[in-house]
Amino acid sequence: MIFDFLQEHGLEPKKLKAVLFDMDGVLFDSMPNHVTAWKESMSRYGLSITDKQVYMNEGQTGFGTIAALVREQFGRDATDEECDIIYQCKCDVFNTCPAAPPMPGAREALEAIKTAGLKCVIVTGSGQLSLFNRLNEAYPSIFTRELMVTAFDVRHGKPRPEPYLMGLKKASVNADEAIVVENAPLGIQAGRAAGIFTVALNTGPLPDSLLLESGANVVYPDMPTFARLLSPRP
Repeated sequence: MIFDFLQEHGLEPKKLKAVLFDMDGVLFDSMPNHVTAWKESMSRYGLSITDKQVYMNEGQTGFGTIAALVREQFGRDATDEECDIIYQCKCDVFNTCPAAPPMPGAREALEAIKTAGLKCVIVTGSGQLSLFNRLNEAYPSIFTRELMVTAFDVRHGKPRPEPYLMGLKKASVNADEAIVVENAPLGIQAGRAAGIFTVALNTGPLPDSLLLESGANVVYPDMPTFARLLSPRP
């Protein structure tokens, strides 16, 4: 169960009070849709982005991703208006994609964490206005609006620690009283920069070695594997 998992990794079970989750690629199998949306929206404005870049930039705010690509490919800073227009296009394309299903194993992991009396916190670079409704539909009675950090809550997204520091603040816990569950290099870097034990789930095409190099304390191949470690044992 979850406290066995903590002891196995040298953490103090009695201190744990919250688990901070990234959303895309962790709770929803949504990254293929993000790849489609980023590639199509970028091409409309003369920019290009590869599948690997989408996964590497996951967790960063949309404006941060656009600004970086404009600087890299156009050799200048993006304007606020450009970022607004391109990001809106990305969101419009994303919303035409099939609804991303819940990640296999996520419900079991969340229920195990909730049963243990721990707070579940969302820390995402997403700015989707329907975010809470999607979470509540897929995972009823798990999350609350008060324990969500989105692109609207921070000035500096992942890999900066601000999103996870904000998550700690909203949950009223210290860094050593929480763990982070991530799937992307920038998110892993953000969790570790905030001083939090960070679990990586390799739900995308990147190698385990890259997630470890980004600072993950431990890497698992998928959410079902992680969920089995947390679930009560017979």
